[in-house]
Amino acid sequence: MLVDSHCHLDFPDFAAEIDDVVGRATAAGIGCMLTICTRPERLPATIALVERFPMLYGAVGVHPHEAKDFTDLTVEEILDLTTHPKIVGIGETGLDYHYGLSPAEAQQEGFRRHIRAARIADLPIIVHTREAEADTLRILEEEGQGGDRPPLRGIIHCFSGTRQLAEESVKLGLHISLSGIVTFNKSEDIRATAKDVPLDRILVETDAPYLAPVPKRGKRNEPAFVAHTAQRVAELHGLPSSDFARRTTDNFFNLFTKIPRQEA
Repeated sequence: MLVDSHCHLDFPDFAAEIDDVVGRATAAGIGCMLTICTRPERLPATIALVERFPMLYGAVGVHPHEAKDFTDLTVEEILDLTTHPKIVGIGETGLDYHYGLSPAEAQQEGFRRHIRAARIADLPIIVHTREAEADTLRILEEEGQGGDRPPLRGIIHCFSGTRQLAEESVKLGLHISLSGIVTFNKSEDIRATAKDVPLDRILVETDAPYLAPVPKRGKRNEPAFVAHTAQRVAELHGLPSSDFARRTTDNFFNLFTKIPRQEA
């Protein structure tokens, strides 16, 4: 069994064939999928999906691109979004300076509020970071530990950063989730880093509908394709695919403790 630790099944790309998409994932051995809600007003659609399909669970937060639209969203309001039993994580949140779609200050303040909510709820946080590694690590360190709350746990999702980002994130207690990017021809540096990530900190994802892995590159991504990413990372670690699948599945359920393991 494999887990797709990050996809966006509420996106319009899947609306016309969601049953087929989930069916293909199940046939490919994907036993659990985490679908990520990136704007609070989309949460009802995510909840409808996770209630419809037993193997789907959800997370909710404000994507850094959207931060400018939610500068008034409080920690308490973020917590209110997570009350459904199948909403098991907070995010995605984080920092993305590549496009500048939201001011850096709004992104940083929103990121801090998500981290505080995650620690209060003791839920994993799903972190997006692009061209913002120094600020991402600084805020994770400042907000992720200390006080009377549990230390932060969570994921650097769709990892495409530096070795330093991976190493420092692991030190801070986070997992590294690898997407189809790790299969791309020009991703030698990412593969070199992925090879050295401790096996108990690795997850795999699609980020569907984006970033389809080789040999599906150029197509709309979907959860079934996570098997290709998993196979490539297993090869990097010199493991049989079945062993790697077991390890990453265990990592996922050890992290997302709100999900009853027996339901998968």
